[in-house]
Amino acid sequence: MSYSTMAPDVWDSSFESDQASMLSSDQCVIKGKHFFIRGLIEIPVIGSEDVFSWGVWVSLSKDNFARALDVWNTEGREAEKPYFGWLSTELALYSESTTDLKTNAHTRPVGERPFIELEPTDHPLAVEQRTGITQDRVREIAMAVLHPA
Repeated sequence: MSYSTMAPDVWDSSFESDQASMLSSDQCVIKGKHFFIRGLIEIPVIGSEDVFSWGVWVSLSKDNFARALDVWNTEGREAEKPYFGWLSTELALYSESTTDLKTNAHTRPVGERPFIELEPTDHPLAVEQRTGITQDRVREIAMAVLHPA
């Protein structure tokens, strides 16, 4: 159970021809000044062992992005300290904007996307990450994503 975005919200197809920009399935650079990685906000599903995931993009500092790339294919990279970042994906079904929520990106074993931990605020997405969601909420999200109004 997951939904993902293909690029950070600030990505524009015009960047494809820019030598200082790139977009892959896991990393993004815009004009050599803005750096992003893709990760998962995981939300426990109450009453089950399932986890619901949002595939999102997080902006990192240039240094943290460089470090993440240095260890991207290194066994044991999950021992890295988390990288601070800003959520760069707008999840429109939340009443409050999700863009620019504070995050920590936790590196996981090679082949697994980072776990994105939201700052523990009262934002509905952060609350859901901490407390979990029901199966009914999963269905509500699915309907909103698959059949937007």
